[in-house]
Amino acid sequence: MTRKVAIQGIKGSFHHQVASEYYDSSVSLVECSTFDALAQAILAGDCDQAVMAIENSIAGSILPNYALLDQNELVIVGEFYLSIQHNLMGLPGQSITDIEEVHSHPMALLQCKKFFRDYPFIKLVESHDTAEEALKISEKNIMSRAAIAGVRAAEIYRLSIISESIQTIKNNVTRFVIVQKEIPEQQDKISKAAWKLVLDHKRGSLATALNVMSDCNLNLTKIQSLPVIETPGKYAFFVDVTFDKVKDYFKAKSLLKIMASSLKVLGEYESDKS
Repeated sequence: MTRKVAIQGIKGSFHHQVASEYYDSSVSLVECSTFDALAQAILAGDCDQAVMAIENSIAGSILPNYALLDQNELVIVGEFYLSIQHNLMGLPGQSITDIEEVHSHPMALLQCKKFFRDYPFIKLVESHDTAEEALKISEKNIMSRAAIAGVRAAEIYRLSIISESIQTIKNNVTRFVIVQKEIPEQQDKISKAAWKLVLDHKRGSLATALNVMSDCNLNLTKIQSLPVIETPGKYAFFVDVTFDKVKDYFKAKSLLKIMASSLKVLGEYESDKS
């Protein structure tokens, strides 16, 4: 049976590229205009799993997506690191001097800002999605306009790449998580976990929790704080840990469940960088 996978964006987007590379077999895509719509697609049973960007090596954490995972009780079952290559593309036969406007997602424009300093005549226009702008140019045959998107968008919508890899920082990586509604019955291999940790609001509570992780041989790869809305002045810590031995992980988890105000497991899965 074909797996139904939700993505943010349309075919040709970076989410589509992750879905194509992460899953061994072909999948049926459920295209969602926003991350909120993506979460609702999972909850409504419109898809089996979804691909969600969670952090970028340049821009940092995508904080609203942490909140979406937590509030909607979504479970992380995998991850995928994708090298983001931004390409300038337009209708075949055009050169950079023909381009008057470039439309793309605000983050893509920001990450390519330095490239456009040499082309002050080009107007940069923020839009909803990278691949969607490539589609518009192709469908409406828009001359003098270019999009910034991945190479797959150029292939799908038959556009020519005017300039490739135009992002300022060449080592630009986004981490995506694979999420679903139900906790899997059993994960064959786990070497990474995501937690939401709420600690007592007193001096040394975070240091104590970090010491437990260290003593149990866990490697802290991510810590992100967000305020607990219901309790002003209190914070939740979203934590990613990796480990070599599963027994070390379960020991740390059991200790922190006793020590913390609450410990919520957002996912236990195999690391993409193990």
